[in-house]
Amino acid sequence: MKVVLGFSGGLDTCACLKLLQEKYGAEVITVIVDVGQRPELFRVAEERARKLGAAKHVYVDAKEEFVREYVFRSVKANGCYEGYPLSISLARYPTASWLARIALREGAEAVAHGCTGKGNDQFRFDLTLSAQAPGLRIIAPIRELNLTREAEVEYLGKCGLPFPSTPYSVDENLWGRSVEGKELEDPSRPPPEEAFQLTRSPAEAPKEPTLVTLGFEGGVPVFLNGERTEGVRLIRELNLLAGAYGVGRIDVMEDRILGLKAREVYEAPAATVILEAHRALEALVLTREELAVKERMDRKWSEMVYGGRWFDPLREDLEAFIEATQRRVTGEVKVELLPGRAQVVGRSSPHSLYDRERVSFHLQGFDQRMSASVTKFHGLDGRIQRMRG
Repeated sequence: MKVVLGFSGGLDTCACLKLLQEKYGAEVITVIVDVGQRPELFRVAEERARKLGAAKHVYVDAKEEFVREYVFRSVKANGCYEGYPLSISLARYPTASWLARIALREGAEAVAHGCTGKGNDQFRFDLTLSAQAPGLRIIAPIRELNLTREAEVEYLGKCGLPFPSTPYSVDENLWGRSVEGKELEDPSRPPPEEAFQLTRSPAEAPKEPTLVTLGFEGGVPVFLNGERTEGVRLIRELNLLAGAYGVGRIDVMEDRILGLKAREVYEAPAATVILEAHRALEALVLTREELAVKERMDRKWSEMVYGGRWFDPLREDLEAFIEATQRRVTGEVKVELLPGRAQVVGRSSPHSLYDRERVSFHLQGFDQRMSASVTKFHGLDGRIQRMRG
């Protein structure tokens, strides 16, 4: 049996590679999809794949695809789940889609992943693989064999690959980084400083603020500090700028798809700044009713993406509305970086609905006397109820 395995080179996927060979009798092709991880991880992954006997190792550079087709769609939808930017969940879709493509190209009978039976990624991989390659078998060795991380470490040690003990399970891409495990599983304990890599402690951040200017076209950031910048580079540069101020550290109690609560720690410096700026620009150019409806649409879009349902027709239906609103989300937003936070301090757009002459207390662009007739009827039903109650 030929199997294509999504392979990061981490503990779970290394264990899967050996298990597929020994327990499932498979010839394994490993695939690593580049969505913005640190470059050294790709060298380590290839070395481990070769050492563990992979028949073939494939590297896919999907950074631009990830930003263009997934991250920027999420920006337009203000993609967040329970208070943090969607990042790890977003990256699963290009990864799983590439696994399906390569499996079909290689004539494989199955596709495998290293997801456990407790987390969310099993839904994202399984639903994507089923949609993209419905005829292929899906194998999840860690889930099927009900293994713990300790059992995986012991198993790999017996296979001649002593795995370095690490307190954390880390996942990362251009848009964000997640950290789980060990002391982080105690919600009462603050995350230790060594858990973070993309962000400096706010206590050690520069005291003087830095002003960042983002330019948007059609809901997408295309300018950074006045320079037109392609998406991958813009996000990387903003990760460095905002990370130096400790912006984008997130510590939440998250409701997983299965109903389990989990303490999750994230870093998302660029995503935090871009989404703050995007929301500020939308507030300037969209009407009150558009904003109210879009908030509900954004929440539903985010829930679907979090829940593995990228290929659900409703996600596309929601995006039809979201795309329509983004036609006017063009302009410039100034964001001040301060220790631990990003604050919008200015916004402008050719589509601005702000009318200074009418709203100003210093100008006569609005006849205040007209408002009296409106206040007579505003809330009339409540006043009637009180008079009769």
